[in-house]
Amino acid sequence: MEPRTINANGVEFAYLEDGPSDGPLALCLHGFPDTAHTWRHLLPELAAAGYHAVAPFLRGYGPTEIPADGHYQIGALARDANALHDTLGASDDAVIIGHDWGAMCTYAAVAHQPDRWRRVVTAAVPPTGAIGMSLFNYDQLRASWYMFFFLSPLAEIAVPLDEYAFIDGLWDYWSPGFDGAWDIAQVKESIGDPAHIAAAIGYYRALYNPELQVPEYADEQNSSLLPTPKPTLYLHGRDDGCMLLSSIGQPLDFLAEGSEMAIVDHAGHFLQLEQPAEVNRRILGFLQK
Repeated sequence: MEPRTINANGVEFAYLEDGPSDGPLALCLHGFPDTAHTWRHLLPELAAAGYHAVAPFLRGYGPTEIPADGHYQIGALARDANALHDTLGASDDAVIIGHDWGAMCTYAAVAHQPDRWRRVVTAAVPPTGAIGMSLFNYDQLRASWYMFFFLSPLAEIAVPLDEYAFIDGLWDYWSPGFDGAWDIAQVKESIGDPAHIAAAIGYYRALYNPELQVPEYADEQNSSLLPTPKPTLYLHGRDDGCMLLSSIGQPLDFLAEGSEMAIVDHAGHFLQLEQPAEVNRRILGFLQK
């Protein structure tokens, strides 16, 4: 499946696709450290169900270009998603699926412009309101150390060492026992140079530094804190070593009526790769309701 390109919100996005171009859009958004290839098991299933399944490489993740504006706040990601909806010619029967950073982008995009999206699926990162103060308990802080390390200028020095062994370590810790070698190779190809790794780290710096959150994306940024107004399926791996199961709170309290939640056994953070049959079954079942 070779990437194609499309321009949306002033960024040239590379994307993978499957399914009929005139089918309802199913926009699939990846997280960190990952690529659009994370959806390689889901895209054919969506296509078989009649969806135009599209998985872009997020801004700053090659072969998508590094955005000229240099902005990586959640508001910018949300505008990207809604702009892709426009550029791909989608209508109000579109669905959106997000994992990790893709989930955070999804919450903001749907809350800001809900009329674009019929149903929503998110995984591995619950709504911000559900996490609450759990982010600051000791176990979660220990698991989230990398986020705070990324705020340091030392991150650009440390991450590339030993052929980006940092990325190998995150995958090993976040999805214990899963052999992610193929996917990790795609990640290193996507962000394995100074400019792209700085872009990927920039997501975390924009998250914690208000000075990196420009007014241009303020509406979308503020929407990231609102309840998700469309029926949503939330999925979480029981063995997730990144966002601990004990830290996710009560996601359904911040999701629309008709939402569902499922914990996927024998899966960590990259549950869509670890248990693809189970995850795909749940996603397709929810979307087809």
